Amino acid sequence: MTAFVLVSEAHTGGWIWRDVAARLSAAGAEAYPVTLTGLDPRQPAGPDIDLETHIRDVVALIDRIDAARPVVVVGHGYGIHPVLGAADRRPDRVARIVYLDAGLPQDGDPALAAIADAATRERLTTWHGDPALPAPTTPEDWARWGGVADLSGAALARLTRSAAPHPVGTLTQPLRLSGAVAGLPTTGVLCTGNGASIALVESLVGMGNPALQRLVDPRVSFFELATGHWPMVSAPGEVADVLRRAAADEGHRLSAKREEPSHLGPFPLDVPACDRERVGRVDLYLPDGELPCPAVLFVHGGPLPEGALPTPRDWPTFVGYGRYAASVGVVGATVDHRLHRPGDYDRAAEDVVAAIETVRAHPRVDRDRIALWFFSGGGLLATDWLEHPPSWLRCLAATYPILAPMPNWGLADSRFHPATAVRSAGELPIVLTTVGLERAEIAVTVHEFLAAGEAAEANVEVIHLAEARHGFEAIDHTEETRAAVRRAMRVVTGHVTG
Repeated sequence: MTAFVLVSEAHTGGWIWRDVAARLSAAGAEAYPVTLTGLDPRQPAGPDIDLETHIRDVVALIDRIDAARPVVVVGHGYGIHPVLGAADRRPDRVARIVYLDAGLPQDGDPALAAIADAATRERLTTWHGDPALPAPTTPEDWARWGGVADLSGAALARLTRSAAPHPVGTLTQPLRLSGAVAGLPTTGVLCTGNGASIALVESLVGMGNPALQRLVDPRVSFFELATGHWPMVSAPGEVADVLRRAAADEGHRLSAKREEPSHLGPFPLDVPACDRERVGRVDLYLPDGELPCPAVLFVHGGPLPEGALPTPRDWPTFVGYGRYAASVGVVGATVDHRLHRPGDYDRAAEDVVAAIETVRAHPRVDRDRIALWFFSGGGLLATDWLEHPPSWLRCLAATYPILAPMPNWGLADSRFHPATAVRSAGELPIVLTTVGLERAEIAVTVHEFLAAGEAAEANVEVIHLAEARHGFEAIDHTEETRAAVRRAMRVVTGHVTG
């Protein structure tokens, strides 16, 4: 009989697991929902509560469980920090660690580093005053910790009624690990409504991020839940089922085969080579002739691991687009912007502005005829240009874009929201290439964008590929994708040359 130790996100306690625990117990397991010290709203947190306090809470519970029972420790959000600390101290008692919509903290990481919301992180890094972070009181407050779109009004009200102020010391004290947890089986439960998915993890591993290579270990499994950040509230039956399956060593495994990463697949069209000029972060693909030409700047997506090689401007996809633009008489330009984590969007936006200035200043470029073309997570960088289109911007394109922040990116209060900015785009031509096999968490942002654009009577042309996937240029070489690339280039260049 498995014993499940359930440790939840900040501001919540054992009560949040009530329905999950009941289902686990009904299935013959033991369930131990944890209310960590200081998180009982009837007992205000004192100034001496820190992460070590919460680790001791979990260790003490593990020690009370019958030694014959395999123990599965489950950490949700912040809860993974005390869970890992306890497993590190009792590795012989822990059969599996489950990361439920949680990060991958390492030795020395404080919990605040994993908080997506930038405003909350900033408050905690300069915290003075009360020993506890005030409890959330509005849906917007709860959304700072993760997606709430699947929660009913009653569920949000229940969260708010039962929430407790969270001891600041537990969020700022670094997690200390000896390495004893490294050999323990683990399971990641990814909540797609909060912006996470197995496909996303696989793509990040394929990018070569060293910190993620351990996820291909056969002792690591994955499940997905079609929920926001609070699945124990919105889908307790599904959570209980996934936990039981994780304990049985089920789940998806990532491939350990060292294959060519999918994003480095060849461009789907055979385009001729041309002169390429490198200026700082920008590459320019120059057509034949000497006269100034219109230009298209291609802006890659992300976030991408810092230091991964090759960088996007050397990926076959962007080399292909740059050459293709030059082959039809337009300067193609690419830029390596520094979007390495969700908090880097401001910096990446500055890089795009600098790239535009570089392109427009080039002697082969007609500075008054420019198109901007955004891809994937780079779609958020289209916001400023949609909101205030300059006279030289003749077209804005986006291919399989993310057009609203993912719930777990902590950008709810940022300016990077194309699905809002499109209302101000006026007559600016917008060319949107979408894919029928898009990840659900991205598709919903496109639907939001299109609905806002239709309401504002924005000038949007949609090129839809029913059987294509995100990143189709490198992985789906079909007549449909080749035709779509040709059409998109024809429409975009038509706007800058016409």
